[in-house]
Amino acid sequence: MMSSERRPPPSLHFGQVVIGPPGSGKTTYCQGMQDFLTQLGRKVVVVNMDPANDGLPYSCGVDISELVTLDDVMDGLKLGPNGGLLYCMEYVEANLDWLENKLKQHKDCYFLFDCPGQVELYTHQNSVKNIFSQLAKWNFRLTAVHLVDSHYCADPAKFISVLCTSLSTMLHVELPHVNVLSKMDLIEQYGKLAFNLDFYTEVMDLSYLLDHLAADPFFKKFRLLNEKIAEVIQDYSLVSFVPLNVQDKESMIQVLRAVDKANGCCFGNLEERNLQAMMSAAVGADFQFSSYPFLIVAVTHSESPVLK
Repeated sequence: MMSSERRPPPSLHFGQVVIGPPGSGKTTYCQGMQDFLTQLGRKVVVVNMDPANDGLPYSCGVDISELVTLDDVMDGLKLGPNGGLLYCMEYVEANLDWLENKLKQHKDCYFLFDCPGQVELYTHQNSVKNIFSQLAKWNFRLTAVHLVDSHYCADPAKFISVLCTSLSTMLHVELPHVNVLSKMDLIEQYGKLAFNLDFYTEVMDLSYLLDHLAADPFFKKFRLLNEKIAEVIQDYSLVSFVPLNVQDKESMIQVLRAVDKANGCCFGNLEERNLQAMMSAAVGADFQFSSYPFLIVAVTHSESPVLK
């Protein structure tokens, strides 16, 4: 006879894996987001996944340098910084039991994974992707937050290159994804933008950027190639950006909303769902149940089979 007692559902762990090129502001973002979430009342653990990241500005709950460091690998195996970092992530993948034991020490926390800045780790090398996949098997619900320095908007060629990198990363990493234009407070220092900011965040018609590229004698001879690259980006229609200034509260709120919507954190843990947050995510705005009394009856009626 089967027991009528139901097993408690497995606990979910929500969080972010913060990725992006070197110098895009990943560590600064983790520090700022840790402080911001703590003020909101969330218990936050930052996991340093970068074996080359020393002198951390934030309090670190798990530090991968306790397992392996880039300097040790470079000295011991006579590798350069790029090859050494690839080896480090392969070593972490081979020792996931160490990572699991460290993460298990932190209960009911929100996790920020501060990842290395080497681009090929997220475009075609599989170690980091496999680590993320294993985290999902451990009931981590993660959003990839891909940071891109906003100064690339000032150069059409660099911006198209960033779009290609972002698209490739989204397809390879296979996680819910939020692309972020970081350092927006400094964008005016990089020069005048060819279009307004919405053009870059929403990735509108790239043919306008191609016209700007054609004005450059170097890029003019590659116009056909540039057109085909732009077509690939627009055919997928996946890339868009959220602007971020880490020191601006409203900017942080917008990023956090996008992240929580992507990984399901705004929906709560399994059955413990916040209906107002679900409706807000569905309509893309703050949903007020008080304005729709018939919905309150529909979702709270005791005879509703949905809630039984």
